[in-house]
Amino acid sequence: MPGAEQYLRPEVIRTVARLDLRARFIVEGFLTGLHASPFQGFSVEFSEHRRYSPGDDPKDIDWLVYAKTDRYYVKKYQAETNITGYLMMDLSESMGFTHRQELSKFEYSVSLAAALAYLMVHQQDPVGLITFDEKIRASLPAKSKRTQLSNILALLARTKPTGPTDVARNLRQASSMLKHKSLLMIFSDLLVEPEPVIQAIRQLRFAGHDVIIFHVLDESEVSFNFDGMLDLLEPESGETLIVDAQAIKGDYLQAMSELRATYRKECFGMGADFVELDTSMRFDHALVKYLSGRQARF
Repeated sequence: MPGAEQYLRPEVIRTVARLDLRARFIVEGFLTGLHASPFQGFSVEFSEHRRYSPGDDPKDIDWLVYAKTDRYYVKKYQAETNITGYLMMDLSESMGFTHRQELSKFEYSVSLAAALAYLMVHQQDPVGLITFDEKIRASLPAKSKRTQLSNILALLARTKPTGPTDVARNLRQASSMLKHKSLLMIFSDLLVEPEPVIQAIRQLRFAGHDVIIFHVLDESEVSFNFDGMLDLLEPESGETLIVDAQAIKGDYLQAMSELRATYRKECFGMGADFVELDTSMRFDHALVKYLSGRQARF
C-alpha cells in the first residue's frame, strides 16, 4: 500500500475504485503532510498559535498562516465560524477527456470535490451539490449532517459527462436558487465563451456569494505535448478537424494562456478565486487554496 501522502497524486488515487475511500485517502494524505517546522517571522499577530501536533483537530489549523508560511499551526482558541458551501460540477462531455488514460478531467474534479465535501462535513460546515450541463440536472441542499457526505458521494459516483454545457446559464440559475450567501466551488474546463461566464460570476458576487473556480484541464491541454497530425474532435458539437500539431502549438498555447489570464484578472477584480489545475497536479494544491480562502473570508 502507498504511504498516505502518495494519495495526493492522481496516478495513485486512480487505483482506488470507491469514491468514499478516495475522499478519505486524499484528506488523510493531506493531513499526513503536516510538518512542524520552527515558526519564525510572526510575533504578536500569531501569538495565540502553537505547532500542530498529532491528535489535534484538523479544523483548528490556521490555513491562512499555512498559505503565508508553508508551516502548520493551530489557534489556541478557534472562533466558531461556519460557511455554507455548494459544489458545482460541470457534466459537459469535454470533461471526460484524458490523453494518457489517467484520471479524466471529470474524474479528477469528482475526486477533488469528494475530498472537499469530506473536509466540510468534518468541519461541521453545511455543504450541498449541484450538477449541470445545459441545465441543472441535480441539486442537494446544503447540510452539515454526516449522512450528507454519503448523499453527495453517491450522487457524484452516478454522474457522467455526457453532452453540451451552458456554464453561464447555470451559474445565473444558481444565483437565483440560493437564498443565503454561500461559497460556490465550481469545477469546469470552461471550454466555452468566457464573457458570459465572467458576467455570471459577477452576478454571483453581486448577490453576496463567494466563488472559487477550479479550472481543470487535462495535462496535455496545458502542455500540448502532441506530435504529427491530429484528428481533433469537438465533443459537444461532434465536429472534427485534422491539424498539424507542431504548426498550431504556438498559437494554441498563447490562446490558452490568454484565456486563463483573462479569467485570473477578471476574477481577481471582482473578489473571486480562480485556481488553475491540471490532471497531473497533486490534490493538496487545490485543498490549500480552498482552506486558506476560507480562513481569509471568516
